[in-house]
Amino acid sequence: MTHLLLVDDDLEVLDLLKKFLERHGYHVAVATDGHGVWQAMQKQLPDLVILDVMLPGESGLVLCQRLRSEHSIAVIMLTAMGELSDRIVGLELGADDYLTKPFDARELLARVRAVLRRTGEVKDVRSDKPRPTLEFADWQLDVTRRELRSPDKVMIPLSAGEFELLLVLAEHPRRVLTRQQLLDMTRGEAHDAFDRSIDVQVSRLRRKLERDPGAQPMIRTVRNSGYLFTPQVLVKR
Repeated sequence: MTHLLLVDDDLEVLDLLKKFLERHGYHVAVATDGHGVWQAMQKQLPDLVILDVMLPGESGLVLCQRLRSEHSIAVIMLTAMGELSDRIVGLELGADDYLTKPFDARELLARVRAVLRRTGEVKDVRSDKPRPTLEFADWQLDVTRRELRSPDKVMIPLSAGEFELLLVLAEHPRRVLTRQQLLDMTRGEAHDAFDRSIDVQVSRLRRKLERDPGAQPMIRTVRNSGYLFTPQVLVKR
C-alpha cells in the first residue's frame, strides 16, 4: 500500500483529508509540525509528503528543502491563495507539485496520483517494459530507471517534475515547445494556469546540466515562444 505523510497544523483539515485518502486506498500518517514529520519518517519513509507551507516552527519550505536534500521522496506543497512566491520558492526547493488553498479533496487526490505516476510508485503495464536510454552531449538519461548521469558518470538527482520536463525536451530535440505544451506533456490535466512553474524547473535543470558558462546552452529560451532543447539526442535500447 502506498504510504503518504500529510502535514498540516489544522487538525480538522488533517482529519478530513486523512479519512478521504484512506478511503481511496492509501496508508496515511499525519504530522502537525516539523518535529512530527521527522518522528513519522523514523517509523516509515513515505512515498509522498503532502506539506503545508504555513506551519508552526519550521516552515513547510524549510522542511521541503531538508526532505529533498536527505531523501528521494515526492513532495506536494499546499500554499495559500495568491501566494505566488511560495509556489515559486517551493518548486525551486524541489517540490514536485503544488496546490492552492482552498481546494477540493478530489483535486488533491488527482495531484497525488499524478505525482506518484511520475515518480514510478504507481506502475502500469507500460512501466514493465524496458524503455530506452537517451544520450545527448555525453549525458545519459535512463528512462526505465529514471536516472540522469553526467559525462563523468555521476548520477544527478532530479525531482519527478524535473525528470518529466527533461524527458519531454529530450524526446523533442531542436523543436520549440511552448510553456503550455510543456505543462500539458509533463502534467496532463493535473495543473492550473501557473506556467511560471515551467520557467522555475527549466532554471533548475540548467543549473544541473549547463556547468560551463561558455558552452552553448542545452535549453535555449525562444523569446515569446517557449524553449528549445539544442543537443542532438541518440536513442539506445
